[in-house]
Amino acid sequence: MEHKWYVVRAVSGKEKKVKEAIENEVVRQELSDYIPQVLIPSEKVYEMRNGKKRVRERNFFPGYVLIQADFSNGEVQHLVTNKELIPNVIGFLGSTGSSTTKDPIPLRQAEVNRILGKVDEVEEYEEKLDTPFIVGESVKVMDGPFSGFTGTVEEVFEDRKKLNVTVKIFGRNTPVELNYIQVEKED
Repeated sequence: MEHKWYVVRAVSGKEKKVKEAIENEVVRQELSDYIPQVLIPSEKVYEMRNGKKRVRERNFFPGYVLIQADFSNGEVQHLVTNKELIPNVIGFLGSTGSSTTKDPIPLRQAEVNRILGKVDEVEEYEEKLDTPFIVGESVKVMDGPFSGFTGTVEEVFEDRKKLNVTVKIFGRNTPVELNYIQVEKED
């Protein structure tokens, strides 16, 4: 059996439902040998909202689901594109042929490595913030000894996820180094 990666087009925002439906049908029809993996390329993003750290998942490719599949069994391709079993699927990305015999084109191994590498990279580096800061921007300190103070971003260290912020303490401008998650943008 030769498993290759394919891209399934889904209605944007319904990727999780498509993934669950495919996985459920694979189990129900005992086709896990033919479709061992279904994946939504996404990353965990940390953001500060109202002083609270929130985690959410953001898709790299909205509207797309990746499946690892072997199409030697004709049922497998039909299962994925069957709109009654799996709603919200538009079809395969890069299909060729007439509308009834569309053969999906697999991803090249380099593309798969890049996508899966990006997913692994994000899992390795757990904390990624969605809202980078800009020099001169006003921020409110939410955590640490300067909690409650307002300051101005002087320097941004993207690689270390830190900021140099000038905070006014007792009428004096004081430079402070803070983590991204310790501050929140001022509205």
